[in-house]
Amino acid sequence: MNSSFQNIINSDKPVLIDFFATWCGPCKMLAPILKEVKDSLGEKISIIKIDVDKNQDLASMQQVRGVPTMILYQNGKQLWRQSGVLSKEELINVILEKIN
Repeated sequence: MNSSFQNIINSDKPVLIDFFATWCGPCKMLAPILKEVKDSLGEKISIIKIDVDKNQDLASMQQVRGVPTMILYQNGKQLWRQSGVLSKEELINVILEKIN
């Protein structure tokens, strides 16, 4: 898992990783927001969802303490990270600010 994760975050295309859990209420609220963000930004970004219960080693390696936690990577570097739910507008603004 770790090598494929490294490949994903080393992309020159920005990647937003959503660490989530199926039992997490806020994660369920975030899912449609992420879909709208992807619809708005299209090919500018990849959005990948990672279930922390199925990927505990990866979650602890990334120091994910709560869900949802979103981390934005580009070229293997962490550009931004936040726990909790943001609105579509907030998320788009932060992504565009960090990747440009």
